Amino acid sequence: MKHTNILSILFLFIGIGTLFGQQAYEWKTATSDGYTYRYVTNDPTQSRFYTLKNGLTVILSPSTKEPRIQTYIAVKAGSKTDPASHTGLAHYLEHLLFKGTDKFGTLTWSKEQPLLNQIDKLYEQYNSTTDSAKRKAIYTEIDRVSGEAAKFAIANEYDKLMANMGSQGSNAFTSFEQTVYIENIPSSSIDKFLAVQAERFRNPIFRIFHTELEAVYEEKNRGLDNDGTKVFESMFENLFPNSYGKQTTIGTIEHLKNPSLIAIRDYYRTYYVPNNMAIIMSGDFNPDLVIKKIDTSFSFMKEKEVPAYHFEPEKEMVTPILKEVVGPTPESVMIGYRFPGSQSKDTQLLELIGSILTNGNAGLFDLNLVKKQRLLSAAAFPYVLKDYSTLLLQGRPMKGQSLDEVKQLMLDEIEKLKIGMFSDELLIGILNNAKKYTIETNESYRSRASSLMDAFTSDIDWRRMVAYNSTLATITKQDIMLFAKKYLNNNYVAVYKKKGEDKSIKKVEKPAITPVEVNRDAQSAFLKQVNEMPETPVAPMWIDYGKDINRDRINGLTLLSVENKTNDIFRLSYRLEMGSYHNKLLPIAAEYLQYIGTSTKSAEDISKAFYQIASSFDVNVSSEVSSISLDGLQENFGQAVQLLEDLLKNCQPDEQAWQRLKSRLKKAREDAKLDKSAILKGLVSYAQYGAKNPFNYVLTDEELEAVQASELTDILHDLINYEHQIIYYGPKSTASLSSELSALHVTASPLKAYPAPVKFEKTTQNESKVYFAHYDMVQAEIDWFRNSDVYDPDKTAVIQLFNNYFGGGMSGIVFQTIRESKALAYSTYAVYSSPSKKDDRYSILAYVGTQADKLKEAISGMNELLHDLPASEKVFNTSKEGLLRSLETSRITEDGIIYSFLNAQRLGVDYDMRKKVYNEVKDMNFSDLQYFHRSEFKGKAYSYCIVGSRERVKNTDLAAYGTVQELDLKTLFGY
Repeated sequence: MKHTNILSILFLFIGIGTLFGQQAYEWKTATSDGYTYRYVTNDPTQSRFYTLKNGLTVILSPSTKEPRIQTYIAVKAGSKTDPASHTGLAHYLEHLLFKGTDKFGTLTWSKEQPLLNQIDKLYEQYNSTTDSAKRKAIYTEIDRVSGEAAKFAIANEYDKLMANMGSQGSNAFTSFEQTVYIENIPSSSIDKFLAVQAERFRNPIFRIFHTELEAVYEEKNRGLDNDGTKVFESMFENLFPNSYGKQTTIGTIEHLKNPSLIAIRDYYRTYYVPNNMAIIMSGDFNPDLVIKKIDTSFSFMKEKEVPAYHFEPEKEMVTPILKEVVGPTPESVMIGYRFPGSQSKDTQLLELIGSILTNGNAGLFDLNLVKKQRLLSAAAFPYVLKDYSTLLLQGRPMKGQSLDEVKQLMLDEIEKLKIGMFSDELLIGILNNAKKYTIETNESYRSRASSLMDAFTSDIDWRRMVAYNSTLATITKQDIMLFAKKYLNNNYVAVYKKKGEDKSIKKVEKPAITPVEVNRDAQSAFLKQVNEMPETPVAPMWIDYGKDINRDRINGLTLLSVENKTNDIFRLSYRLEMGSYHNKLLPIAAEYLQYIGTSTKSAEDISKAFYQIASSFDVNVSSEVSSISLDGLQENFGQAVQLLEDLLKNCQPDEQAWQRLKSRLKKAREDAKLDKSAILKGLVSYAQYGAKNPFNYVLTDEELEAVQASELTDILHDLINYEHQIIYYGPKSTASLSSELSALHVTASPLKAYPAPVKFEKTTQNESKVYFAHYDMVQAEIDWFRNSDVYDPDKTAVIQLFNNYFGGGMSGIVFQTIRESKALAYSTYAVYSSPSKKDDRYSILAYVGTQADKLKEAISGMNELLHDLPASEKVFNTSKEGLLRSLETSRITEDGIIYSFLNAQRLGVDYDMRKKVYNEVKDMNFSDLQYFHRSEFKGKAYSYCIVGSRERVKNTDLAAYGTVQELDLKTLFGY
């Protein structure tokens, strides 16, 4: 095949000026309002890169799309810099950075400090003691002193500070070489945010440690139950034995059981220094003003030399390394190749290789393994890190297929890379999709900030990232072949995930912990000071469904549209009020569509055609609504619609494709029974509806076997002949769109009426029952469930406020009690859930994931909250203010406006519910929540849905909570 430079192809295809405009990407320096910064020319994110006098990096990416700001505070430290004697330390520290300082999180620091010092010493004594009886005695003393210290602490005060200012998504994560703290704040709260963050990093205090340590134990045990985590850890252990694979982020069980607060504090002082950190902000702000505020707030931090990370270079692999992981989940294979780190130019070719193999439509894996249904699933993705990178391949077998076959099929596609068995058109498609991806990514504050953050922590030149699309245009097929031959040989690690019992698992045992005080109503002087800081008011903006949505009629169909005035992206959808409740075959037909073609185009031809013009389509079927969706660049709108319409109207039954899909469906159904999350979902549906429920409303094995390919294509041909709405978001005006689409979207006349749907009746919980399903796991997962009253729009405000107060997030009552005070779970929540349509009923859903030996305490702890609402005026005020701030700064935009209208319509509402909630919440007080809890929660019967191991969870113990019914998987799944 001729090796053509892609740059020359582009002139013929769409013109390089149209695609990238021959732009130069260079680092430049500028000064504004006294601060010098660097920037990359033609950077669509308009990011500014500042370095303050103390070495702190500040990256600001302004936009005015909505009055919020995505923030990341990133530290170049992670599991690879953990001391070998204290693995998991960076992750411990991440948890402890939410505990406050000597100014907040404490009632009386002078009384708390000596107790915390005593705890430090006790832990050192504990760590140096090997005698089990002595260790137990020391831990008993740790527990006692911790309880005393907690009397002077204010749990979750950080979360209250952030919630009060309307922050969303408070979180953090630790990885190999980064620890990152995340907030999404109203643009009016910049001063409050900076005050809190500067104080947070000034002098963090590691309080309420032993209950937080228990949360980390729970996180470790969850990892032991997660086969995917075990596969990933095995991959890195063998691919990078001298660097990333030496130690895991969560740490070893031995190190988790022997933490050192002194070592954690030393780590903080070593790595949490300004020249090793960055503040990244993307959103609605003036960068000239914000950089001054950041400089003032963080000037106290002093630059300090950071020790270099040293490791033995990885040895060259000359033969494959094969490993096995055993567990209860479906079988799979992961293959990993080692590549240079982020600063190598080869990483851009690595990312291109990833797109050639997997892009969701026309990659080699997509076409040859997924589209042809030779594997149940297959994907390839690059993972770029500072010191090394990897290309990971993952595949799941069809029924009867061996893991060796899965591995070989993926390796065969790698060989095709080496000899150039991929088309020039694929590279053109990658370029076009890169353009689309760039536009879509820059629309999101979070995506922009995330990319900037990754570039900082992995030392990637931002200019290189901005110029990526242009760089792609210079790469030839010959370059790709040489690259593949250089790196992709018999130098890989393959991890086989096999089904079976992992007898090597050793869980982290539960220590004896006495619940600690959380002092919900206490407030530090610092919190009061921050709350009193002035804010620039942000006026809320509500949708006017009559004015903000354009309406027209096209061939007898309703068109709802919103014009995109920002870029060239369009999204089109045909929406039908018909789903799987109307026809069990509909979701199967929707899946079948991706594997068949027409009389003139094969399924592969169609995928290539869509990908080449940077468009994609999807047919999504839910229980009562189906959507045929299309997106892409407006310049290719007509061509994309023609492709979709031709496929829907003229798709041909393909018996071979149907037999393969049938085999895939059978294997997927078998695999679902190995998924504990799916099992828990089945239990909840059983509790909600009874034996006949939406979860098991599927084809039986016999019904599936009897389905004919022509039945499925008949359904697809008929889809657009049913009544439906047309939804459009894009650059075209309504008039212009109507004119073009009326010729492209031709339907039957008259349109067909929907078939009658099946009806499911929700049960009423008159007595408590326990539904149990066995699963081989260390932990136990518990859902509480109860159906409540029929939807009433007048309850919406109190429900949202109650959820904020009770179970919504880290500042809520449930999290504070179950995790912070009692250390019973890593993950827990409780919500009063609203239905999606009028005449449907509300439901109560609570959850705890805990160690099996803590099941009784976990159930007791949640039951106390469900039946008796703890009162805290301070938490109530925080919940109320946080909800109001979020409503003031939330913006529903783009086609979200249309879907907001359609969702409201299903509820029988013709206005933006947020306005009603905002006005009503202002006048609410705590007594409103007390009345709601008494009416809906207190003294009610609940269904307990529990997934766990019979060896660890006994029926005799469960009987204390109600009549126990152990459900088999056929009953749950319907096949």
